[in-house]
Amino acid sequence: MKRINSILWGIALLGVSCVLVLNALQITSIDIFFDGWWTLFIIVPSFIGLFTSHEKISNIIGLLIGVFLLLVCQNVLDFDMLWKLTVPIIIAVIGIKMIFKGVIGNREYVKRIEANSDDIKTGFAAFSGQDINFNNEVFHGAELTAVFGGVKLDLRNAVFEGDTVINACCIFGGADIFVPDNVNVKINSNSIFGGVDNKKHQNSKDNLHTIYLNGTCIFGGVDVK
Repeated sequence: MKRINSILWGIALLGVSCVLVLNALQITSIDIFFDGWWTLFIIVPSFIGLFTSHEKISNIIGLLIGVFLLLVCQNVLDFDMLWKLTVPIIIAVIGIKMIFKGVIGNREYVKRIEANSDDIKTGFAAFSGQDINFNNEVFHGAELTAVFGGVKLDLRNAVFEGDTVINACCIFGGADIFVPDNVNVKINSNSIFGGVDNKKHQNSKDNLHTIYLNGTCIFGGVDVK
């Protein structure tokens, strides 16, 4: 996967280099600083991520946002239309993701943990907030989604009987995850204008269990505390 990522970025940089050389030799007069050229910093990484990243949803949304912003800069769309289209498209993409999860099952890209779906905690916050606390309860995993909202998951008093997975998707929102000291946290992040931040927690080789955190953040973030 890293080789494919390197090859695609290499091709992109060679393309830019060729354009600059041809312009310098006056063979072409391609203006690389066209109206909205900065949107390429969103479009190109998102497009490459479709081929190199396991998590496709964040890259699809990023690509759509980048293309819409480019069309706005090119006066094809206006900002009012952009905002009218952005929110329903994001909601539709999340819905498609949930449908595929229901049909083909939930794939874990870092590590697959088999568990009873009834034991997996679901947290969803849209234009609101939700607090989830585990007090001396066994934690089997969680699915967290924050859209223009926030989710807090407190696992400091939770009981761990094995490795677990947390899938967190934050779009214009955030998630705070409080974890105890006696577990390790391994992070897999696929994000655009956001990310997963492990601020305080320290892993230890003496810890028996591991939380595998898959974070997808678009203009949002996940904090591990």
